[in-house]
Amino acid sequence: MSAPGQRRARRLRTLTLVGLVGGLAAAPLTGLDPPPRHAAALGAVALAAVLAAAARRHRHEAVLLTGAAVCAVATGLALGAARTAAIDGQAYRAPEGRTVEARGFVAAVPRRSNGDVRVLLQTKDGRVLAVASEPVAQLAPGEEAVATGPVREPQPWERAHLAREGVARVIEARGIIPTGARRGGLSGAIDGLRRRAEEALGRGAAAPEAALLRGFVLGQDDLIDAVTVEEFQRSGLAHLLAVSGQNVLLLALLASALLGLAGVPLRARLVCVLALIAVYVPMAGAGPSIQRAGIMGAAGLAAALASRPASRWHAMGLAAALTLALNPRAAGDVGWQLSFAAVAGIALWAAPLRAALAGPGPRRRARAALAEGAALTLAATVATAPLMAAHFERLSLAALPANLVALPAVAPVMWLGMLAAAVGQVPALPAEPISGLAGLFAAFIAQAASWLSAPGWAQVELASPGIPGLIAIYGVLLLGARVLAAGGRARRALGVRRSAVALAGASLLVGGLAAASAIPREPDPSRSPGLQVSVLDVGQGDAILLRPARGAPVLVDAGPPGAGVADLLVDRGVDELAAVVITHDQVDHSGGLAEVLARIRVGMVAHGVPAGRLTRTADAYGARLAVLETGDSLASGPLRLDVLWPPPGMPSSHGAADPNASSVVMVARWRHFDLLLTGDGEAEAVPLDPGGVDAVKLAHHGSEDAGLDGLIERATPGLAVASVGAGNPFGHPARGTLATLAEHEVPLLRTDAHGEITIDVTARGWTASGGVGSRP
Repeated sequence: MSAPGQRRARRLRTLTLVGLVGGLAAAPLTGLDPPPRHAAALGAVALAAVLAAAARRHRHEAVLLTGAAVCAVATGLALGAARTAAIDGQAYRAPEGRTVEARGFVAAVPRRSNGDVRVLLQTKDGRVLAVASEPVAQLAPGEEAVATGPVREPQPWERAHLAREGVARVIEARGIIPTGARRGGLSGAIDGLRRRAEEALGRGAAAPEAALLRGFVLGQDDLIDAVTVEEFQRSGLAHLLAVSGQNVLLLALLASALLGLAGVPLRARLVCVLALIAVYVPMAGAGPSIQRAGIMGAAGLAAALASRPASRWHAMGLAAALTLALNPRAAGDVGWQLSFAAVAGIALWAAPLRAALAGPGPRRRARAALAEGAALTLAATVATAPLMAAHFERLSLAALPANLVALPAVAPVMWLGMLAAAVGQVPALPAEPISGLAGLFAAFIAQAASWLSAPGWAQVELASPGIPGLIAIYGVLLLGARVLAAGGRARRALGVRRSAVALAGASLLVGGLAAASAIPREPDPSRSPGLQVSVLDVGQGDAILLRPARGAPVLVDAGPPGAGVADLLVDRGVDELAAVVITHDQVDHSGGLAEVLARIRVGMVAHGVPAGRLTRTADAYGARLAVLETGDSLASGPLRLDVLWPPPGMPSSHGAADPNASSVVMVARWRHFDLLLTGDGEAEAVPLDPGGVDAVKLAHHGSEDAGLDGLIERATPGLAVASVGAGNPFGHPARGTLATLAEHEVPLLRTDAHGEITIDVTARGWTASGGVGSRP
């Protein structure tokens, strides 16, 4: 084909792919009814006719190219509407409010948070989400389970996500019980491969490292503790916990090298790697990002088999078209967007950044290796940063150093993990030495995440730029790409040093990031509270509201009857609570629960020892109940509440007539701030060693407590707060308590003297209302 013909073919291919992707992505947004039968086929025939005409010489090339684009969009719309209708038609559709028993196979890794378990079930009547309170047994994809409970429609905040999963109903399950059965067929065979891989990864490594290996290799992060997940997010290493294109690339390299050592010819090697990718993608969950990576990898291998150069942009377009053909709503998935943004950024900027960073010098090889890792990380980080700001309103500044520190361990941990997973498929072969070594690399990466998530600058809060802002930012970034690409020509023409060109290009690149935070939500975002603790003034009772910047608020105790806790929450704009924790069932702590449940949407009511009145109140309002005991945790966003007391099986009276001894005691943790919440659990009756804390809520409104001195010695708090009623007849806070605090020089804020107490926790420290207890 002549050069003009090749250019015309490239333009035709590009326009066709762009039109098809656009039509597929737009189909769910148009609200089109399912198209007439064979409409997609007719559109494809029309597209083929236009392509055939365009392949011939014709003077009106622009007309033909426009026609091809229009036909491609129409075909995409028809296919997208048909596929969307097919997905919606497979959803479970029981009437809202009906109590059902749904039996089906687990379709994805269950998600556990805030004491809830969310399980996606594929039943004979369609796909449905079952939500139940802990405890729920460990469930793996492919296991059969039964969920019983009332049916509801998805809440507005979860509707779009569940629609992408093909879910139209949610079961508020009283329990999710595994039956012991597993699905069969090809899906069952893939489940068996995944199950044996999980076992192999867990046999030779300690539990924390084994959980990380499951995340690195299989994308299953459900067993990783919340603190570690938060550290990976803050340090910019969270992408390692989700299977992506990096996994597919490393798998292809590992398999190709091993097959080469075994003497397998090149073309046979490529076919084997292609088959391996086809197995690995569904085994790793077949999410949008891994689908994209698998399709792009397969396209590259197919091009190699055909002895043709692979086009990166064509492979991206093909991956977008195929993933959207599987699920047109995938374009709304954050992972799908970030995946394509990262690949596009690497394609645009990695090479010029690598050349700019490597520089000349005698140690060029070592410098080039470092420049390669830095260029890939910087290109992907810059390309995804505007989307991160738009979706999550935060950005990790530690991403570049963290990825560079972790870089030497990433390929080894992936390769060793994949080898262990492969060896684990044969029961007679020991995988422990391999997974044990992989666990050491995983521990190194986790330590890097911990180190680089700790500084206050590791993550910054940004305002969402909105769609116009995103367009402007990416326009600036594309301009930066052009400057970087032209760096070599500019340097030769003007005699400019390489470092100057790199600086100019990098300045334009980061200019887009600056635009993302051009409209701050507050005058100084770095000082805005990441957590706000409000000790509400409810008289002689307890009610403490914890509001993380990312996550629903948590209420600890609901105050006495008539204290107006529900009104206080509504006045603060709180219409949803992740949980209400009732430390113990006495009226000064639980009396306002009914008012809260009547006016506020509550995820669950959590309590400690058996409490009949509390249970009846929760049941009356249809609230889910969860029982807390030592070792349990609740989480909402980055806020975590670790339960220190009561121990398992403790009766409400603890062998005595004092229910205070069975009060739930927790430590609320947000990053490096710890608040000890004692309920009414006085230290003389509740053996506690919480470690160092920043602040403590005095037990039982500051009553006389013989164990307080020892607790203050162990915990060394910088502030004490007391929820106490003015002129109460009990003499709270007691003189002995005040004397103990004064002896240890711990300042005290009390609701009877100061009203509501507020503790604002930021990346730079924390302050309490009135300035007392400030820790810069």
